[in-house]
Amino acid sequence: MNNQAYLSVGSNLGDRQKNLNKAANLLNENAMITVEKVSPIYQTQPVGGVPQDDFLNIAIRLSTTLTAHELLDVLHQIEQALRRKRLIHWGPRTIDLDILYFNHENIHDETLIVPHPEIAKRRFVLIPLLDVLNDDQLITKTNQQLQTTPDHNWVEILHE
Repeated sequence: MNNQAYLSVGSNLGDRQKNLNKAANLLNENAMITVEKVSPIYQTQPVGGVPQDDFLNIAIRLSTTLTAHELLDVLHQIEQALRRKRLIHWGPRTIDLDILYFNHENIHDETLIVPHPEIAKRRFVLIPLLDVLNDDQLITKTNQQLQTTPDHNWVEILHE
């Protein structure tokens, strides 16, 4: 069975654009994952109060035969391959890959929460996500979240 997943990907260390492209390529190189659509790149203001450089963010729509937990394992492998270090919570990182939605499943365990609990609080997630959604229910929900989000940080398109 093919599962539909939506990811948020961000980088603010090193060659940020190269990091995003490499993450998307590594996803697509996995035989059990097909990257269907990648959003334009957005430059975004960091959140969380840690002084750091601006982020580049994208959203990715993919289909996969993996389960949500197997996909999470692949994302962690990609983060390791791109030398992600988890030193400061909400701090700078070479790459950050998060599962936003996995089908319409609700998953809540010690390793994974889907839908991602921060979606509605992050313009840098909502705006690129709208570029890749192909699910009417999620499009409506995301548009509503964008109208009501408490996040007022700037998000600007970098490349079409």
